[in-house]
Amino acid sequence: MTKRILIIDDEPNIVISLEFLMTREGHEVRVAGDGEAGLAEARRCRPDLIVLDVMMPKLDGFAVLEALRADPDLAATPVLMLTAKGREAERRKGLELGAEAYMPKPFSTRDLVRKIAELLARDA
Repeated sequence: MTKRILIIDDEPNIVISLEFLMTREGHEVRVAGDGEAGLAEARRCRPDLIVLDVMMPKLDGFAVLEALRADPDLAATPVLMLTAKGREAERRKGLELGAEAYMPKPFSTRDLVRKIAELLARDA
């Protein structure tokens, strides 16, 4: 079943890779290159899952996640956070703010695809 996935990340190489992987899995993909654009796109397209980078211009991923959880229409949308910050404190912060999963960069594409499938299956 096709799901709508929103990728919010400012690194073009990551976005291209994720977009390819998710399209190959049969999903519709939307992309935003910064936190503000990502939040606006989430409100516009109502994704089934959001892949969210932490370090971005305008609004960081933690601020985007807080805004998503405060929005009644988006509060239940599963969020997988991706970040170059793999320290335990950042992981814990992301999970405490409501992310369902947290993956440090660089990541295994196989693990990422599997985790996204798990999150989407939970939401089904």
